[in-house]
Amino acid sequence: MMTFEGFSDNKVSFAQIPGPFFSQLLPQIDHLGELKVTIYALWRLGRMDGKFRYLRQVDFLEDDVFMLGMETDAADAESALRESISRAVKRGSLLVASVDVAGDESCLYFFNTSKGRAAVEAIQKGNWRYSNDSHIAVELVPERANIYQLYEQNIGPITPMLSEAMQDAEDNYPSEWIEEAFRIAVEMNARNWRYVEAILRRWQERGYDVRKDRQDTEKDTPEDFRRYSRGSLAGYLRSED
Repeated sequence: MMTFEGFSDNKVSFAQIPGPFFSQLLPQIDHLGELKVTIYALWRLGRMDGKFRYLRQVDFLEDDVFMLGMETDAADAESALRESISRAVKRGSLLVASVDVAGDESCLYFFNTSKGRAAVEAIQKGNWRYSNDSHIAVELVPERANIYQLYEQNIGPITPMLSEAMQDAEDNYPSEWIEEAFRIAVEMNARNWRYVEAILRRWQERGYDVRKDRQDTEKDTPEDFRRYSRGSLAGYLRSED
């Protein structure tokens, strides 16, 4: 039996473990491997960056020190790891989501927190993308601001009359169009909804072309804008009532 010689007198880092782990989860765990996997996941995820953090089976396997603690034989250690992770998932301390990475299915393990649950839900909805980081297989797509947030951030308070019109726009136009239309309106110093709506109508009729639209907005006449909106050019250049 190996013995522990104690912690060094040098400065050591500490891992954060939620209080409910000791009062709720620990009393339920009756398998040593599951306990090791659970504590290791807490420590490893706590050292990672990013809003949503996950581990893959390979992350456990590549940690030689941890795997030696599972079993001395490599094949037995991998088998023990799979069983231990499966137990943690079955208990609910770890959540799992499967994704297709370059044609291969990969399981991502999240700790069962509000962020972990949100991450799994987002993956199940398809809101994830490949990552350029070789250590991170996939990453969640940042949540887009909705049309009301974009308006309040770039123009101002929303009036009841505008709310219905913006809801129709959110239902009818892709979110990337809406974001870019607001961006163009800000750049053109035309911070009002009619101007944003005119850009969206233009894209719907002519096709989505951000580069061309940036050029065209500088030379449009009032007649051009009347074609895409109910108001006049003067209406674009003032805030809504």
